[in-house]
Amino acid sequence: MSTAIRVSEISKTFGSHRALDRVGFSVREGETVALLGASGSGKSTLLRILSGLEIADRGAGEVEMLGKSLQAGGRLCRDIRRQRSQIATIFQQFNLVDRLPVMINVLAGGLHRHPAWRNLLRRFPRDEYIRAWEALARVGIENCAWQRASTLSGGQQQRAAISRAIVQGARMVLADEPIASLDPESSHRVMGLLTALAASRQITVVVSLHQVDFAFAYCARTIALRDGRIVYDGDTRELTPQRLRSLYGTQSESMFNASSPAVSTVGPRVASATA
Repeated sequence: MSTAIRVSEISKTFGSHRALDRVGFSVREGETVALLGASGSGKSTLLRILSGLEIADRGAGEVEMLGKSLQAGGRLCRDIRRQRSQIATIFQQFNLVDRLPVMINVLAGGLHRHPAWRNLLRRFPRDEYIRAWEALARVGIENCAWQRASTLSGGQQQRAAISRAIVQGARMVLADEPIASLDPESSHRVMGLLTALAASRQITVVVSLHQVDFAFAYCARTIALRDGRIVYDGDTRELTPQRLRSLYGTQSESMFNASSPAVSTVGPRVASATA
């Protein structure tokens, strides 16, 4: 299986704060990886660098995505727009246009395939509408297609964001705390959809999480960050409460819920949702 992500010696500094400190790792194509860490550990900064929305510090660091250099030495590659078309980023805030119908928000995933005038006039080809409808059906909200995005619940809006990623045709999904503002039922449904998408389409998924129980339930591998450095990279099942306490100290109490049913699983659960 080929390498989808390769990161070497990446650092990022904001003023006097070192958000990332010589981070390096690789992710195989089709792998689903949890990016774990307390608030301020560097998870969001790392995902923004992987998506090309943030530029790393100048130096020897490099990010390769899908076999091509995305940025190196603090400079983005020349064909960054083409690279980004292969990478879907899902945010905690959903990033939908509230006043527009769900369908139009989902169709936005295919904007890179059409000339600017079509996008401005919202004149999408029929096959794009079919693609968007099928994507909405896969996540179970096709009946909401023509509702304003603002009328959807948080869980439905996040499913709409996943539909947009499907329409985009992305080969990689970077999800930044996608379940942080959702209730437990919606959180499990969204995580199930992401992992099912990875399994059915060989899409690489990197998802940042605050709580390890969801990593246990859905991700075989976890990369843990603390103060901008990788402190663990390996089998999620090896992240026992004792190991988390050794990595995070008192912060581990908010990251691990020993009574969670997800933690008692032998390994990542198979998502029941269809992607």
